[in-house]
Amino acid sequence: MQYVRSLVYTLMLALVTLFFAVVVLVTALLPLTVFQRYAVPRAWGHTLLWLLKVICRLDYVVEGRENLPKEPFISLWKHSSTWDTAAQMFVVPPAAWLLKREVTWIPLVGWAVRTYKPIAINRRAGHSAVNQVVKQGRERLAAGMGVIVYPEGTRVAAGQTRKYGISGALLATQTGAPIVPIAHNSGYFWARRSLLKKRGTIRLVIGRPIDPQGLEPREINERAQAWIEGEIARIVAQPGGKPA
Repeated sequence: MQYVRSLVYTLMLALVTLFFAVVVLVTALLPLTVFQRYAVPRAWGHTLLWLLKVICRLDYVVEGRENLPKEPFISLWKHSSTWDTAAQMFVVPPAAWLLKREVTWIPLVGWAVRTYKPIAINRRAGHSAVNQVVKQGRERLAAGMGVIVYPEGTRVAAGQTRKYGISGALLATQTGAPIVPIAHNSGYFWARRSLLKKRGTIRLVIGRPIDPQGLEPREINERAQAWIEGEIARIVAQPGGKPA
């Protein structure tokens, strides 16, 4: 039965996403700022996670909101599921998304994403891609937006981790913007490349900001990764932290 629920939800996810993409493209024609139009992706994220709860019985809780800085910041997210892509829209304030440029080529959805000034990079470009992140990230932070980074570069299976990319940490050292690590256990309930969404409650925890002052990018990444992976292990070890 859970597979049937998951299939229904997947179909709804596609339809809802296409609907909101059209809404984004329409509102992009209006005299509104990016901050004002950010209400649309926020609504998209809330809608998808509400449907996930109703259809698949998969809920979520967010802890540590008091750790979010008032000034623009860089958030480093664990990326293990499509779930965190929706959650990032409303867990943190309006932010530029660091993503691979191919996402912006997707008809409707990619065009909609492009209107929010993401930092779209060619991951094969090496050092020039890092420079692009720093340059555009500096501009977004100066404009009052945050920056969202998946430091592992791609979705990682639950219980695994990869070396953190340098872009987010380097941006922090060059701008002084704080780094906020964000951990969650969504990969245990909604695995990458999996149709099945398991019942339960996803827990997302926002960590205390890391002040980049006096730190090397490598040190920032080490602190962020240690906290994120340790926090996920703590969540998973608790009752309900992963499916039975």
